[in-house]
Amino acid sequence: MAPALAVLIGLVALAGAMAVQLRAPRYVPWIYWLAATMVSIFGTMAADVTHVGIGVPYVVSTITFAVVLLAVFVVWNRSEGSLSIHSITTPGREIFYWLCVVTTFALGTAAGDFTAIALKLGYLTSGLLFTAIFLIPALGYWKLRWNGIFAFWFAYIFTRPVGASFGDWLEKPRQVGGLDLGHPLVAAVLISGIMLAVLGQQMAWRRTVVD
Repeated sequence: MAPALAVLIGLVALAGAMAVQLRAPRYVPWIYWLAATMVSIFGTMAADVTHVGIGVPYVVSTITFAVVLLAVFVVWNRSEGSLSIHSITTPGREIFYWLCVVTTFALGTAAGDFTAIALKLGYLTSGLLFTAIFLIPALGYWKLRWNGIFAFWFAYIFTRPVGASFGDWLEKPRQVGGLDLGHPLVAAVLISGIMLAVLGQQMAWRRTVVD
């Protein structure tokens, strides 16, 4: 599929999922995770097209997405006075949240490719590196009493390159350091895992609502 067409389809799917999410009066698992999945797909597309379609170097796209994410955080904090996810009680705050999410996916994809390809660390090593970084805020919050909001967003941002690196490691050909499981199989397994996890949350949520 042509990159432009793929991005257009992803954008339409994202807009539809976000419209449903923003109209929901409260958290509903399948609605939220549908939106999160569409955001993840579009954010990943944005990073891939930036490099493959436009030819932007990985280091440039990584720095650019990092700057954009920082700008969203700054504007969000100045506008709303808090970056806590527990304060997301208005449409405006939720829009800031989703802007952060889509940018973290783009950043995570670009950063994972930067370390794996540009720095020649390989996908597995990149995944292990980002996993180690991902553990830093957990230790900081647990042992050093880091601010909870800072620790949350620190960890949240680094979940993206962890997933991107290990995902690429699973599906990329062996000649570039992957396990060569292929796009279809990896996508099917991950989608099935997401669906099962969301189904479990939806069932638990229904029991809570009924009770």
